[in-house]
Amino acid sequence: MIEIIRMEDPAVAGEIIADTFSVDEISRWLIPPEADRLPIQRRFFTMYATHALDHGDVYGITEAGELSGVAVWFAAPFPAIPGEDEAIATFAGEHAERYATLGREMEKLHPHEPHHYLAFIALVRGRTGRGLGSLLLEEHHRRLDDHGIPAYLEASSEASRRLYLRHGYVDMPERLQLPAGPVMYPMWRAPMAR
Repeated sequence: MIEIIRMEDPAVAGEIIADTFSVDEISRWLIPPEADRLPIQRRFFTMYATHALDHGDVYGITEAGELSGVAVWFAAPFPAIPGEDEAIATFAGEHAERYATLGREMEKLHPHEPHHYLAFIALVRGRTGRGLGSLLLEEHHRRLDDHGIPAYLEASSEASRRLYLRHGYVDMPERLQLPAGPVMYPMWRAPMAR
């Protein structure tokens, strides 16, 4: 049985997101040495999932009671994480400047009107390709559509961009090009009539 739940433990969400994203291009750009990547990313994603518990929603999807994926949403505009730069400097060390660069580049393109922001969606390795990511998206989209609220995200790969296109997102006018790094795809979803 598949069930979508509200997550209460941000560390569990952070662990899944970090593990899933540890091999993606953005994470490899942020933290080139593979040995450093997972512990840094766990702290980063847990920090964001913790903030989302107060300023958005953190969902999990379970199969037969076992957690298979998570989604972290924010209701924008939302406040910055108190002490975020200092915290990242503490756990990311020499990689902190790349996090700052990523944050600045994302902020330049982030829309200012009210919306919900999908910060992260991740499935446990081996659980992809079975529609679980779509179920996680649809859970929150129903709520947004019922209230006439748009959504925004940055797809971190062409594959994830294709998933979001299938769920009603469209490309924003400008892509996000990291310095000497990968491209991200800012996308917007207008609320749909149900």
